Amino acid sequence: MSYVKIWVHAVWATRNRECVLKPDILKKMCSHIYGYAKENGIYIDRINGHDDHIHVLMILKPEFGILKHVQLLKGESSNWANKVQLTKDRLYWADKYFASSVSNNKIDIVRKYIDNQQEHHRKQTFGEEYKIFLTSLGYTDEDFG
Repeated sequence: MSYVKIWVHAVWATRNRECVLKPDILKKMCSHIYGYAKENGIYIDRINGHDDHIHVLMILKPEFGILKHVQLLKGESSNWANKVQLTKDRLYWADKYFASSVSNNKIDIVRKYIDNQQEHHRKQTFGEEYKIFLTSLGYTDEDFG
């Protein structure tokens, strides 16, 4: 039997970084994504976000790649949100996303970071944060397009 345990921190934003995920909406969205993931065998350890984005710490299912996980969670959640009219206007996620593996010894740091999104974003916007993420991975300003 094979054993696979790959932790991934994934982040995706609303289209045009629209600030539609106010606290009550964000809570419902996170709860829905968590429940959908659980029903489909995707383990989400942490989920939270802020006005215009979502953070998820999850363990990848061996039969799915990162793309499949993110597509399932983004696609189903926006479909659900629009069906139940969660937001005033239709909710769309941006096409791009961030995802990075997380080593076992960094899990608690990522958990705290995700749990403290509201406090964190009093000091830094999502755009600033995203640029720091990408720069830390070796991307340049030309890659931010």
